[in-house]
Amino acid sequence: QFYMNGPKVHDYIREVVAGIKDPDKPILIGETPNVTPSTAPLFIAPERKELNLVIQFEHVNVDAGERNKWDIVPWKLTTLKGILSKWQKEIAGKGWNGLYIGNHDQARCVSRFGNDGEYRVEAAKMLATMLLSLQGTPFIFQGDEIGMTNVAFKSIHDYRDVQIINLFNDLKNKGVPEEKIMEKIYYRGRDNARTPMQWDSSEKAGFTTGEPWIKINDNKAFINVEESLADENSVFNYYRKLISIRKSNPIFMDGIYKEHLEDSEKVFCFTRSNDTKEIIVLLSFSKDYEKVELPEEFHIEGAKVLISNYSAAAESLITLPPYGAVVLIRDK
Repeated sequence: QFYMNGPKVHDYIREVVAGIKDPDKPILIGETPNVTPSTAPLFIAPERKELNLVIQFEHVNVDAGERNKWDIVPWKLTTLKGILSKWQKEIAGKGWNGLYIGNHDQARCVSRFGNDGEYRVEAAKMLATMLLSLQGTPFIFQGDEIGMTNVAFKSIHDYRDVQIINLFNDLKNKGVPEEKIMEKIYYRGRDNARTPMQWDSSEKAGFTTGEPWIKINDNKAFINVEESLADENSVFNYYRKLISIRKSNPIFMDGIYKEHLEDSEKVFCFTRSNDTKEIIVLLSFSKDYEKVELPEEFHIEGAKVLISNYSAAAESLITLPPYGAVVLIRDK
């Protein structure tokens, strides 16, 4: 209550806007903790002439307990879907969403929300499909486009984030075993997203010829830009296809969002519809093959597969493979 969303926050934002003299007005983005779908329009409604979009934090706190982010609890897909759906539905027509699942303050998205082991590539593509199929402006954090993962340094001395170091010292002084503290850091620490960009498989990953400020993830040997560019089926090239599809189909901008299969803890399913088209998005958050019971109102006959992280046809959607993703489009 002392430093966030104070009584003059809107006055200050308008002061910033008034000071912008450039005719090519920049996009103004608010990093807005504790904003809700009901208060967000106060910042982003076009008639208020404040921000263009907000970065909200509700969905990235899905695994945080009552105390703080280090009070880690298992997250449920129904909870994550509910938060994303709430923002999609309640902001529609009132403002514009900022979309992200990873940034410099969050763990790597494929490690946190997907699978960074056997199905790393599939899970990274699935999360990309989710991000770029929602309504709003997507932010792709550097490294996510090649499927970079969390890191697990053996020693606390290899970490640089003051938040991590303070946590370690505080919990150690309280008698918490070091291995328990490191488990929290491995899962949620901000340095997971701050290791150097992995450009190639060389010793310094092509990032520097000197000593980087923080160690490089050892998996640079097989997760790097050089290999991604050479592999037509890489996470990077999948992102490129998704972005091209998004730019080529206005429905990704104006399509009305509707969630389906809300009670599923394995599958995220939603549609985006405008006057002439509908896209159907099916996403699996499971390491197993998942049978999908499509709602009766679904009409996929004649639908075309826009993109999938597996070879997919509309008629085969009764079962999704591990971390499968498919986007279909049909005429209404």
